Amino acid sequence: MKHFLKSIYISTLLYFVISAEVVFLIFSFFFSDIYEFSFYALLTIIVLIIIDILVLFANKNGISAKRETLDKLSNGDDNPIQIRIDNHYLFPTKIEVIDELPFQFQLRNIFFKLMIPSGKSKTIDYDVRPTKRGEYSFGAVNIYVKSPIGLIQKRYKFSQDVVVPVYPSFMQMRKYELLAISNRLTEFGIKKIRKIGNNNEFDQIKEYVYGDDYRTINWKATARKSKLMINQYQDEKSQQVYAIIDMGRIMRMPFEGLSLLDYAINSSLVITNIAMLKHDKAGIITFSNKVQSILQAERKSGHLNKILHLLHNQKTSYLESDYENLYINIKTKISQRSLLLLYTNFESLSGLKRQLKYLLRLAKDHLLVVIFFENTELTNFLNEPAKTTEEIYNKVIAEKYAFEKKLIIKELEKFGIQSILTAPQNLSVNSINKYLELKARGLI
Repeated sequence: MKHFLKSIYISTLLYFVISAEVVFLIFSFFFSDIYEFSFYALLTIIVLIIIDILVLFANKNGISAKRETLDKLSNGDDNPIQIRIDNHYLFPTKIEVIDELPFQFQLRNIFFKLMIPSGKSKTIDYDVRPTKRGEYSFGAVNIYVKSPIGLIQKRYKFSQDVVVPVYPSFMQMRKYELLAISNRLTEFGIKKIRKIGNNNEFDQIKEYVYGDDYRTINWKATARKSKLMINQYQDEKSQQVYAIIDMGRIMRMPFEGLSLLDYAINSSLVITNIAMLKHDKAGIITFSNKVQSILQAERKSGHLNKILHLLHNQKTSYLESDYENLYINIKTKISQRSLLLLYTNFESLSGLKRQLKYLLRLAKDHLLVVIFFENTELTNFLNEPAKTTEEIYNKVIAEKYAFEKKLIIKELEKFGIQSILTAPQNLSVNSINKYLELKARGLI
């Protein structure tokens, strides 16, 4: 009985009907001619309510529903959610659907209305965009059903409780992976860079065909075979590429819902995957006040999953990053010259200079690329005209901060350290461009 009462809900139509009936009953005290009409109208409403309840509750399983989600969600991307609803009643039903989403989304408007014919099914498709990695708990799917009478609603609550992990942006990774495989990276802003110089790793000796570089003719093989033979070369493989992620407090800054740390993590997943597709070895280093994790550069089967799981579990701290500790760990654990992509953020030249001596030591043994972020909100503010004296003062301060970023680039260039200053949304594209540029120039 308790469950039965909890499942009954009054529809908006019934509120209007009852309100109209109350008005008629009030007027019947003053106009006796409408009393009889009001009385029979009240009886009709009661009968219709009883019939409506019987129709809705006669079939215990009149509606079934199931939510479909991905096994894991991609951070910062639109992830599809699907709800399938089946109508087992002998009449068409009007349905209202409320889905209980994880609190992290802060969404209270996932509400749908639809009509489902008898014996038919419909699906509801919508997207959710997580902005933090972690565990997301989905609740029940609540469905409120009305018969053609429409006075009463029956609630069905389908327990769809499930915990779904949110991983770094594997959707972004797959997008760039497919583009790299099909040689369509230029469609997303990746520059087509001409290879400088000759390939330097011998592959095989093959017969000359029209168009081959005559400078690669192997005269000894030609004399032996009595036909032109050439040496074939290929890109030098198995270079080491490390994505180094600063987990300190400077990476807590938000941009369009994601922190700079999450942008760095998503980009690291993309660039390590691209590096492995280009036959290089990829690894990950994360650090804050100490080095938190080191995943040695590899290109084995399953290594990408190791990278994905490692990045999924990373959490930032509110401590200042220790670059000296980072240098010591890299010095002792990475012996081969490698490409180091350092994801960090410097807001001032003085902040860079505090860490510069350690960056110089890293650049001495490895090819170091410092990747830091443009403050796009400041850029947008600077592009707007100043209308008041206060706005002029604010623009002067903003110009100072923007100029500091340019000084940081000049300071790094002075010591021969590569750098990327990028807007957060362009981080992956600019990182791939830099990697391909360095590879084309034969620097790694």
